[in-house]
Amino acid sequence: MIVRLKFVYLAAIFLFLYAPIGVLMAQSFNESRYRGHWTGFTFKWYDSLFENEQIFDALQNTVSIGIFSAGIATIIALITCVALREFGKKPRAIFMGVANIPILNADIVTGISLMLLFMGMGLKLGYGTILLAHIVFNVPYVMLCIMPQFMSLDKSFYEAALDLGASPFQAFVKVILPELRPGIFAGFLLAFTMSADDFIITHFTKGAGVDTLPTEIYAELKLGIHPEMYALSTLVFFFVVIFVILFTMARKRLADKEVF
Repeated sequence: MIVRLKFVYLAAIFLFLYAPIGVLMAQSFNESRYRGHWTGFTFKWYDSLFENEQIFDALQNTVSIGIFSAGIATIIALITCVALREFGKKPRAIFMGVANIPILNADIVTGISLMLLFMGMGLKLGYGTILLAHIVFNVPYVMLCIMPQFMSLDKSFYEAALDLGASPFQAFVKVILPELRPGIFAGFLLAFTMSADDFIITHFTKGAGVDTLPTEIYAELKLGIHPEMYALSTLVFFFVVIFVILFTMARKRLADKEVF
């Protein structure tokens, strides 16, 4: 009886999470542009999506800004964590608290602040300011992924590498960096996700004619919900599912290699 209740509970949770996505996917194949009125199966909304140059420009901006901002934020966060490791416990806690403020701060405050900063510096709002803004708010998230793993490392391994003749850079690359790889990878993925999903900060720091997917979709929705948005959302969902499957398979293979 308890097993059945658990199964019903899990089924209800999954239904609650994925039923809306299922409805959206079904609507993307509906010949009618009106919700709740099924008139036939079609791929025309996907054809319209692929012919929409604005959507593809926004997608290109989203991917490039996400990759560049995540990569730069990961490098900055890694260097910062290396420096913080040498701090005392109290100064390190104070610095981490200050670094975590952007995470707790409201996005609209961060967006307006960065917009005023860029305008005060004489920067033209556009692709570059979006990239800088995403780097700023991504660094604390990457630090949260790397710092705990960094603090758990045994410093004697690094010192042993130095005693065996390795330079400080070689010891870091060959001893410390491999141990931090999971945290670095997780931080990069989190930063990319936060960048691709951000709307508020991007809205305040973008210029005219430069959009990411969230801001482009918002601009499209102001004129009404177009079925192309259903098709785009369906493709994004399938991309995420495929990525998760590949990532899980890669982790399993790495785990099997470590066992043997």
